Amino acid sequence: MDRIKNVIICGLGAVGTAFAVKILNARPETLKILVDEDRLKRYQKHPRIFNGKPLDFQYITPDEMDYKADLILLSVKYKTLDEAIYNIKNFVKSDTIILSLLNGVTSECRIAQNYGWDKLLLSYFIGHSAMRENDKIIHDGIATIVFGEKEPTPVSKRNIERVKTYLDSVNINYQIPNDMNRALWLKFMLNTACNQLSAILGMTFGEMLVNNEFMALAKNVMKEVELCAKAEGITSPETMIEETINHMQTMIPEGKTSMLQDVEAGRETEVDNFAGTILELGEKYNIPAPYNKILKQMIDTIYLKEHPERYLEKEYQTLP
Repeated sequence: MDRIKNVIICGLGAVGTAFAVKILNARPETLKILVDEDRLKRYQKHPRIFNGKPLDFQYITPDEMDYKADLILLSVKYKTLDEAIYNIKNFVKSDTIILSLLNGVTSECRIAQNYGWDKLLLSYFIGHSAMRENDKIIHDGIATIVFGEKEPTPVSKRNIERVKTYLDSVNINYQIPNDMNRALWLKFMLNTACNQLSAILGMTFGEMLVNNEFMALAKNVMKEVELCAKAEGITSPETMIEETINHMQTMIPEGKTSMLQDVEAGRETEVDNFAGTILELGEKYNIPAPYNKILKQMIDTIYLKEHPERYLEKEYQTLP
């Protein structure tokens, strides 16, 4: 089995940085951070600061031709996924493994259209929420990569073993569910309900759980996800809401969702990745999704309040 020796992380947000720090502390010679020229200049001038410590990474730009990656971790925002897919092209070889740590259930399909399913394992990130302000990130280090195969093949089984061996070597926690497709949808249900509602209401996980009106609203949002999951062939969708609520109870009470942090910082959100996906699937399968429709309109409204210069762009035009 070929061991993983060269790793690229694309995306130095809270998630990407948390895992990059683990590798930096254990096997720094294996890691490069992929950035464009503008980010390279910015990070060289203002390094990422993780828990008060400036980070010294080895960077690589998309035009580099002489480096090939055994493993690529994509931890970018949904809006920049297509750019990241293009930027990794020089580093993908025949046996490269790509893990997408993005939220949602669509990023792997977009990556596979360019590089094939044989290079992909389904994956996502779980952990305590991190706080990010500009170049400063505060995180308790509790983070896990959940990954597995979309469909069982000899290649996917070999790639799982390769990733396991590498993550063990850099002290990164991981889980490998028996049904990775369902696990991905469970995370998607959590994000679609909690991230979007918290972005509007400004609530922490602790505040969500003790508020009966919030929980009733969240269940209605989750129900739309459940119906889409059923249409997509996900196993046992009828128990997903209860499982998602149980998972909410494991979050730190004072934790804020990433979307709430985006709203508070005036950043663009992942609403297209959550409500947008449910609306597309609802149209595909003739499933009404009124809660996600109004959530998308409200979150777009919040963003445009801070960025009125963007209101003429097609993606922010009123939904039919």
